[in-house]
Amino acid sequence: MESNLSRHEATTTAALVGGVVVLGVQLLTPADPIGATLRFFRLFKSQKKHLTCSSNVDSGIDEYNRLHSAPNPSERNKEYKSLVNSYYDLATLFYEVGWGQSFHFANRYPFESFKESIRRHEYYLASKLGLSGRGTEVKVLDVGCGIGGPMRNISRFLNADVTGITLNQYQVERGNDITRGDDTVAINAVASRATGITLNQYQVERGNDITRGDDTVCDKCRSVQGDFMCLPFSSESFDGAYAIEATCHAPDRVKCYAEILRVLKPGAIFACYEWCTTDAFDGKNPAHVRIKKQIEEGDGLPDIASTKECLAALEKAGFEILDERDMAEDYLGQGGKPWMLPLMPSWNPFTQRFQFNWLGRNLTKYGLKLMELCFLAPKGTSKTQIMLQAGGIGLANGGKEHIFTPMYLMVGRVPHIKEGVVGGQ
Repeated sequence: MESNLSRHEATTTAALVGGVVVLGVQLLTPADPIGATLRFFRLFKSQKKHLTCSSNVDSGIDEYNRLHSAPNPSERNKEYKSLVNSYYDLATLFYEVGWGQSFHFANRYPFESFKESIRRHEYYLASKLGLSGRGTEVKVLDVGCGIGGPMRNISRFLNADVTGITLNQYQVERGNDITRGDDTVAINAVASRATGITLNQYQVERGNDITRGDDTVCDKCRSVQGDFMCLPFSSESFDGAYAIEATCHAPDRVKCYAEILRVLKPGAIFACYEWCTTDAFDGKNPAHVRIKKQIEEGDGLPDIASTKECLAALEKAGFEILDERDMAEDYLGQGGKPWMLPLMPSWNPFTQRFQFNWLGRNLTKYGLKLMELCFLAPKGTSKTQIMLQAGGIGLANGGKEHIFTPMYLMVGRVPHIKEGVVGGQ
């Protein structure tokens, strides 16, 4: 009896302490845990209506795990559409709530916040396109746009018209919902109409009548559903293109890059950050192989190519190589933080890194199971989180060992005469 009372008191004390901590974080820091939790529940309900991989989260994660159970990547390459759709149906919600609208990594310099580093990483890539000062008629392609965080930031940065493409329909709908609510893009859309930019099907006929509150105005950028292995755009229709940690999902890099070259105008530039193994990766080292497999399973990848393989593929597709380097190895200065730091364990309960220590992993796992039992989260949510956490651990270890990079920079230019190249006419 005393033992039961003791456990009850301990549970009550832990709940009270937890409540005080959450309230303290809510009131005393910029974090908004209560708002994030409410948004999480709201998005859960929306997500269930838009799954494309399966009828529910539980069967979706089971199918995803089945695709990754094969010992070699041949079946995953063959079924890459199902693999990628399953992954992003399951992962998009966790990414948005836990990471933000830009699904990528960035090194942090000593003076930067996390959000500042994310934007700076995007702006740097956009600057490589050579489009500054070209005006609002510039059309740019975001290859693998997710829910459009980089697309919206780069549209503002370049004052350009940006189209994002993603395979996953849920991401398209979620991204366009966010874009419609972004009045900075709405203002740009009105300006673009004044200069004669072609507007999409949701734009009302008279651009001067559009106001911020009208959800048809956000035409400066938009997300569309499609496969970047077979882009649904006319040849030579874009002035530039970029990809941020997206083309790693492609089963054939040469074909993927060749499709991008096809839709770019002669002389246009493609810049990307690729997920790659580095020269330090040893395929005969069991620890390296295990880390690589964790990353593949936790991040929806058929396989991971090396930096040399990706650069050779870009050149074979027909691009003239302008620049390449592993930005993960850039010098960050004293106090700088490497890209994988958010994935490394910490005992600070005010950071997302807490979930990567043994206590945080278990609290997250059983907390989600409890939510499933209470019908606050769909069945399979805890299995999805376990998969994502394992991928995060693999990424952190890959970064620490310098055998993996999520930011291998490649910049290529389309030849002024395309004939004779893989992605040419």
